[in-house]
Amino acid sequence: MEQQIYKGKLIQFHWLKITKKEDLTKNTFALEFEIPKNLRENFKFEAGQFVSIRFKSHGKDVINDYSMTSAPYEGKIALGIKVKSPDGETSQLFKNYNIGDELLISEPSGRFTLASKPSEFRTIIGFAAGIGITPILSHFKNILHNEPRTRMFLFFGNKTNEDLIYRDQLDSLARTFGKRLQIFYFFSQEKTSNSFFQGRLDDKKLSLIVNQILHLDDTDEESTIWDAVDEVLICGKGDMIKTLANACYHHGIPKKNIHFELFEEYNDDIYHVEKKFPLIKNVDVEFKMLGEMHHTKLPDNKEKLLQQLLAQKFPVPYSCKSGICGSCECILEEGEVELLENEYLTEKEEEKGHILACMSIAKSKKIKLNFDLI
Repeated sequence: MEQQIYKGKLIQFHWLKITKKEDLTKNTFALEFEIPKNLRENFKFEAGQFVSIRFKSHGKDVINDYSMTSAPYEGKIALGIKVKSPDGETSQLFKNYNIGDELLISEPSGRFTLASKPSEFRTIIGFAAGIGITPILSHFKNILHNEPRTRMFLFFGNKTNEDLIYRDQLDSLARTFGKRLQIFYFFSQEKTSNSFFQGRLDDKKLSLIVNQILHLDDTDEESTIWDAVDEVLICGKGDMIKTLANACYHHGIPKKNIHFELFEEYNDDIYHVEKKFPLIKNVDVEFKMLGEMHHTKLPDNKEKLLQQLLAQKFPVPYSCKSGICGSCECILEEGEVELLENEYLTEKEEEKGHILACMSIAKSKKIKLNFDLI
């Protein structure tokens, strides 16, 4: 049995059985789900994607997103989940569901993905904090499996050694692929024998990493490892992503090669917005959502479309407000906007008029949007 559930967009859910449940740390746990033969096509996924789980929390239906730690070649759905509070939703998920139980799981989605290039020599850097390791782990396992020429460096931050999840898996990967994978652990609330590895992953720490770890390149004596970086993956809280993404950019990595995934709502822009726009007052906005037409006027175009619609109490779908998650994707049917940043839409989608409301500034007096993409 399957269900179509509205979560910003209509999403297909299927009942899957829990095959494994494991404590990881005092506030994190892992779940694994069996994929029946008849649903294998539905649950094909790319490294870095996530699924949504629909479950009961205090008698109410809730839907939460969780990144997969499994790689596509493993043929299973494995999730790492953080319990944020003793009586919160994820706590209810942990307490009330066990091996053998079935849960409604969405078909995989998300665009924190990389194109596979098995014939190329690539250098890929990963930055993760806490539970942010989950999609990075999926990526690293997948790349090690499929790209024999790619080398990778992981910088993983946690509060203390007790909070470090998946260490056994990570250390096993490092032992198995020692010539292609190096992992460095950082602790923000625990003293280390080497002060280099004490503190948060931020712009200052990145400069030290570039100059002290990624400096000498055995494959090219005339350049550094940092010079050879092809892609950067960052996953964690918004402030960490913003700091590291900008630091990587200022150290010469193009924005298109810096990929990030948020694990909570974040309302700030990742990159500083340098553009200025002519002031337009009384912007007429019409939009379709869940089959209904809505009409309103915005006082001006000083703020982005999503933020202004939310301020007027319209239940427009969103998650991050930073151009990353894609929840507010819609079609611009009339008018003109400036899309400030875009980590989500493809070139083809932009050509078809798709925009992200959270990153769009009105450039015309009338705007018509359609949030019903399906």
